[in-house]
Amino acid sequence: MNILFFGPNGSGKGTQGKILKDKYNIAHVESGAIFRDNIKGGTELGKKAKAYIDAGDLVPDEITIPMMIDRIKKDDCKKGWLLDGFPRNKVQSEKLHAALKEQGIKLDYVIEMLLDREVAKNRIMGRRLCENDNNHPNNIFIDAIKPNGDKCRVCGGALSTRADDQDEAAIDKRHSIYYDTNTGTLASSYYFRDLPDAEFKYVTLNGEQPLPDVTAELISKL
Repeated sequence: MNILFFGPNGSGKGTQGKILKDKYNIAHVESGAIFRDNIKGGTELGKKAKAYIDAGDLVPDEITIPMMIDRIKKDDCKKGWLLDGFPRNKVQSEKLHAALKEQGIKLDYVIEMLLDREVAKNRIMGRRLCENDNNHPNNIFIDAIKPNGDKCRVCGGALSTRADDQDEAAIDKRHSIYYDTNTGTLASSYYFRDLPDAEFKYVTLNGEQPLPDVTAELISKL
């Protein structure tokens, strides 16, 4: 099962990706990790990418897409993969789709997590971290996991916030890229949605539901 997964920051896309990874024993491939691994490993593509990054330039698709293809051809992806964080614009979608076809790699699903932009921002800014366990779910904007005042709803530990979760300007910048249907990430997703006679299934999920309901909807559509 090979999957492309689209969703804004704050949608729970990473959580759902991990659930799919564990349930179907597929690799959860994050684009940022691919760059880091290639650069750290000193691969030829990594060296080329590092030269652009060090110069403050964007890494061109001619380097990025071969990195993605190389990654999903590794042994841990033989049972399937979920690619998260790429592609990010329509041109990248076109090039990635062409590269997959050229390599004979079948794409089975493209998943789009639907979530209102303001709700997505509130979810990010509402996250609270427990001093005892960061995995304890606490969010002041989600009723099901709302903390007990300033105490963890699970264990009663003190709560704190991550600085980047409170950086509204940075959140807005990331979301402006994602929600742009002309040149942004949604344009990338819509490229696959609007393909005639697509060889894969395009799935949409209601991201405003509680996490277990999103998971149930997702599993039912695969």
